[in-house]
Amino acid sequence: MNFEKIDILTLLPQRPPFVMVDKLLLYDMGVTETSFRVHEDNIFCDDGRLSESGLIENIAQTCAAGIGYVNKYSYNDAIKLGFIGSIRNMEIFRLPQTGETLTTRICTVEEVFRMTLINAKVTIGQELITSAEMKIAIIDN
Repeated sequence: MNFEKIDILTLLPQRPPFVMVDKLLLYDMGVTETSFRVHEDNIFCDDGRLSESGLIENIAQTCAAGIGYVNKYSYNDAIKLGFIGSIRNMEIFRLPQTGETLTTRICTVEEVFRMTLINAKVTIGQELITSAEMKIAIIDN
């Protein structure tokens, strides 16, 4: 499947201006990758940089895009709501500037009941700018 042809809004519960991913680049059992170009009018931008909160939301929405893809294309089910349960071992090496494109890759470590534990890496080109572990709780709508 050509992931880039998928309208990202069909995979996410979020709506503009709160969408922090542009495209699904990859979904493969346990791995999801998205891209996101930082625009100066983004609600999480301040002084030309995406804030820490914007990076956290980008990671969470990358997870949501993967879950949305599975629900839509594997189970023919509705998009599920998710909430950040915890964030651990987050390292931010630098904040992205407007105009830069992030590639966010999450790897699912474990799924127990409706909790998903992921490892995330956010890069710009080959440069690692953020890494984190996150727990996402999924609820039925």
